[in-house]
Amino acid sequence: MIKYRFLPHTADTKFRGYGKTMEEAFSNAAQALTSVITENKIVENIEKDISAEGTDEKALLYNFLEQFIVLFDSEDFLLSDIRNIEIKKNEKFTLKAKVTGDNDIKNYNILKTIKAVTYSEMEIKQNKAEFMVQVVLDI
Repeated sequence: MIKYRFLPHTADTKFRGYGKTMEEAFSNAAQALTSVITENKIVENIEKDISAEGTDEKALLYNFLEQFIVLFDSEDFLLSDIRNIEIKKNEKFTLKAKVTGDNDIKNYNILKTIKAVTYSEMEIKQNKAEFMVQVVLDI
């Protein structure tokens, strides 16, 4: 199964993340976001616990991905892998995960800076045995 693919967009970067579960699709979307910043393989030097919440699935996806932009901007953190990701729905949608990555950015070729995740054209769909999330990044 393809993890993610980029789609044409006039001004920004648009991609779809895929997975057998919503958690896997969210993880693959985060990997796509990282590949916009750098095409280098990221070393696993740091482990972090992250969490996100949202009033619906789109807000959860937005808040989850936005964390990686904030971590890059504030700590030079680049994502390598997502482990133990879990999404729950109670009054709100919540996500918890362990992520690994590196913050020694001098070892990486930085291609682009991402300004923000957007709600423009955002989609979350489930067809048969696959989830798809679509995201547009403001670059």
